[in-house]
Parts: sequence; structure tokens; C-alpha cells
Amino acid sequence: MNTNLVIRNETDADATPIHDVTVAAFETLEISRHTEQFIIEALRAAKALSVSLVAERDGHVIGHIAFSPVAISDGTPDWYGLGPVSVLPAYQRQGIGTALIREGLSRLKAMNARGCCLVGHPDYYRKFGFRTVPGLVLEGVPPEFFFALSFDDQFPQGSVTFHEGFNADGPSTG
Repeated sequence: MNTNLVIRNETDADATPIHDVTVAAFETLEISRHTEQFIIEALRAAKALSVSLVAERDGHVIGHIAFSPVAISDGTPDWYGLGPVSVLPAYQRQGIGTALIREGLSRLKAMNARGCCLVGHPDYYRKFGFRTVPGLVLEGVPPEFFFALSFDDQFPQGSVTFHEGFNADGPSTG
């Protein structure tokens, strides 16, 4: 299904297409606060996009995924948060999000990351090995929607804090 699909690092020229893809991807999602594009911009401005990949088909950006560092209250280093991940509606359900997630996780492992966590849909993220972890929490998020994937079979314990860019609710002023 992914013929002519290229997954690559974002470049400076991708900022506007990533914004547009993200807005379109979350536009009809009821559980969204519709701030995902601002989160990506805030992470980029803070130089906190540890991995930022675009999916491109025929020279057009059709998907994006971001990974940024998280803090864990027990002090465990080298954990990252996945999100947002976006695919243009016309290209959804074609494996593009899956390809972005797999490539992003592969790149995190190559950076010697210890693990990754996210807030998401249980039925979707379990197929990548994400699971709920007793004792690892994200305040304000029901445990059935908070997932972690360890790359070294060790799971931290405590409260996870995503980068402050996740609080962005409007265009960056910086």
C-alpha cells in the first residue's frame, strides 16, 4: 500500500505542510482540543523535537510524527513521548501512520532511548508493543489510555511529565 512513500526527517521547509497536515488530521476528532499543530510548533521552537519525521508521497507531505523527551518522577532518563502523529484524512487507513510509528521507534532505539510512552487508543497502539504499566502514570489521563514501550525491558515507576510544549494552545509567540 505504501508505494512511493518516503519517510524522512523534517526540514525547515516542512513546517507549514506539517501544520496543515496536523490541522486536517485532527479536525474531526472529537477528543482533540485541536491544539496539536501548536504543540508541534512549541516543541520545534524549544528544540525539543528529538525525532520529527514526515511521510511524503509524490513530493507532498501527507503525514508527520513527533517524539520529544519526557521526565519521569523516579529520575529514569532517556524516555520519550510519541505524539502527535498525523496523516491527511484522504491517506488514513493505508498504513502510513503505522510506517511513521515504526520508523520513529526504530530511530529512538538507534539513539539509545530506553523507552517511549503516549496517550492513545488502546486498540491501535498495542500492536506496536505498547501497554499499560502499573505504577507509571500521566496525571489526568485514565490509565487505559496511557501506554509505554520499554526498549530494555525495564519500566520506570512514577509520574510522567511531557514537555511543556504540550501545554501550547495557540500560535507560538517566540
